[in-house]
Amino acid sequence: MGAASTAAAPDGASPAYGSDFLQLDAGTAPEGGKADWLAGRLRQAIADGRLALGSRLPPTRVLAAELRVSRGVVTEAYRRLTEDGQVEGRRRGGTVVVAAPQEPPPARPATVPAQGAASGALFANAPGADVFDALRAAPARIDFTPGRPDLAAFPRTAWLRAERAVLAELSADQLGYGDPRGDLRLRRAVADWLARGRGIRAEPDEVLIVAGTAQSLTLLHPVLRADGIDSVAVEDPGALGARQHLSNGGLATPPVPVDDDGVRVDALRATGARAVLLTPAHQFPMGVVTSGERRRELLRWAEDGGLIIEDDYDAEHRYDRPPVPALRSLLADRVCYSGSVSKLLAPALRIGWVVPPPRYRDALTDAKRFVDLGNPVLPQLVLARLMESGDLERHLRLLRGRHRCRRDAMIGAIAEHLPGATVHGAAAGLHLTLTYTPAVPDTVLAAAALARGVKCQPLSWHTQLPGRPGLVLGYAATPPGAIAEGVAALGEVLRELD
Repeated sequence: MGAASTAAAPDGASPAYGSDFLQLDAGTAPEGGKADWLAGRLRQAIADGRLALGSRLPPTRVLAAELRVSRGVVTEAYRRLTEDGQVEGRRRGGTVVVAAPQEPPPARPATVPAQGAASGALFANAPGADVFDALRAAPARIDFTPGRPDLAAFPRTAWLRAERAVLAELSADQLGYGDPRGDLRLRRAVADWLARGRGIRAEPDEVLIVAGTAQSLTLLHPVLRADGIDSVAVEDPGALGARQHLSNGGLATPPVPVDDDGVRVDALRATGARAVLLTPAHQFPMGVVTSGERRRELLRWAEDGGLIIEDDYDAEHRYDRPPVPALRSLLADRVCYSGSVSKLLAPALRIGWVVPPPRYRDALTDAKRFVDLGNPVLPQLVLARLMESGDLERHLRLLRGRHRCRRDAMIGAIAEHLPGATVHGAAAGLHLTLTYTPAVPDTVLAAAALARGVKCQPLSWHTQLPGRPGLVLGYAATPPGAIAEGVAALGEVLRELD
């Protein structure tokens, strides 16, 4: 084997022997045994999982230079692992980990809980902060989780085309720290999008780009408390996740009943809360559209000093009714509007926006600055280009047709397999809510359904007040055939439990 290089380091410093790869330090290797040492370190990394199956090892020339050893040392170490069957040379693909050392299997527990027991535990208690994480992780062959768009329809080609165009014209300065409010190009595109689709007239300087509606609620916590607001009334039924985010910030969440016209303003006044979180375009989870008269009552309440936090989470997805304008378009000074692309493109993008009342604009910008200095710039610019080019609008039209087909499949399956159930909110959105009459708790029904491989959310998760049992069923991400199969299973489970 060749000896380590003895070339002098710059400025008379000691030679560097370290590599970022596995934090290898050839200075700890025994003289004359560097190949043995390196092969042993690589075997250990494969055994403990630091080098997983499919991991690519550095090129021999690169690793030798970093460790300041001869290339022959690295080549010999790789050869030994190849002979052991742990790595494989793939020409231009490099040297790749293909097998881990055989180890004795872990001892099996005396008893393995059945899926039914695991699903029962998930729904046995009041939902905690991690309940949605646990539900996402639960295995199921059919997933009716609400709020999931058709991620298979993500416009990959349009996104890649826009990203290439953005990178081709991106200046070096744009790769530095940006405006915490968001890139001006996206704020301008969002302002145009809201003007065309939601009737909101806002200047780009009034728009704040955030990491989804969840972050907008988190940013509001200190801003509201500084304004003397310690509680935000919420719709009931209303989104559990939104309620959790408000509670996490130390804000009380008094419930306000929802009827067929929307949130009851008389009950809102009775709470004494100075702020309310609403989903007026398509109330979650019941799907109610706030009526004209109820909107006028809400605006009168706001003019008396109230703040409306408007969550416009899925207003673009409508099928059988005309659009309704956002409340923010009617009373800009008393409405804090939020939206995102989570239901339109993908939640993983973590891109949303807030259009706050003027008095909160600077405070929210400061809150965003100190949380993360602003959203990543590259995805913002790509989204802006999709909006400017019309690609996002074309994607929305495609989704409407696709989602309408799946909604119709779910309505038909419910009529066939759950004939006594009442369907709510079918005219828009990505989910349906059904209520039923048998005296079976919806948590019991959801647990039994999950044990059969069908995942959904009980309506009671989203309530603080007593109400009818029900299920919240997302349909956007599930093909029609699977929808029919899943609803049939729900019908069977409900009949067995009744």
